[in-house]
Amino acid sequence: MTEHYQGSCLCGGVRYELLTAPKAVSHCHCSQCRKGHGAAFASYGSVPRESMRMLSGAELVSGYASSEAVRREFCSRCGSSLFWSRSSGEYSDWVSIALGTLDTAFTPIKQKHVHTGDVLLWCTPSALQRL
Repeated sequence: MTEHYQGSCLCGGVRYELLTAPKAVSHCHCSQCRKGHGAAFASYGSVPRESMRMLSGAELVSGYASSEAVRREFCSRCGSSLFWSRSSGEYSDWVSIALGTLDTAFTPIKQKHVHTGDVLLWCTPSALQRL
C-alpha cells in the first residue's frame, strides 16, 4: 500500500505531495539549519526526488546555495523553509523536506539528532526542565 503525504508552506501557495514516507528523519542543530528555520533546530525527512511532486506553486519556490553542495528552497511569498538537497555527489537524487510543512500526519519509525555539538545552551533538556 502506497502512502501519500501532502504538505504546504505557511501561505498555502506552495503545495507538494510525497509518494512515499520520509526516511532518514533528523533534527539538525547546525547553524545553517537554525538560521534557515529561525529555530533551535530543523527537522527533515528525505525522499527520492522522483517520489515528490509539486501540486501547485512551483513558481513560488526560490532557492539559495547555502554551500557549494547544498541548495535550500523556500516559498518566496511567505518565507517558509521547504526543502534542501545536494547539488552533486551522494544523495543528490534525494530531497529533504522540512517536516513542519507536512499537512498529513507522519510518525517516523526512527529519528536522530545531528550536529549536537552545536546545540544552543538554552535548548538543552536541563534548560527546558527549568521552565
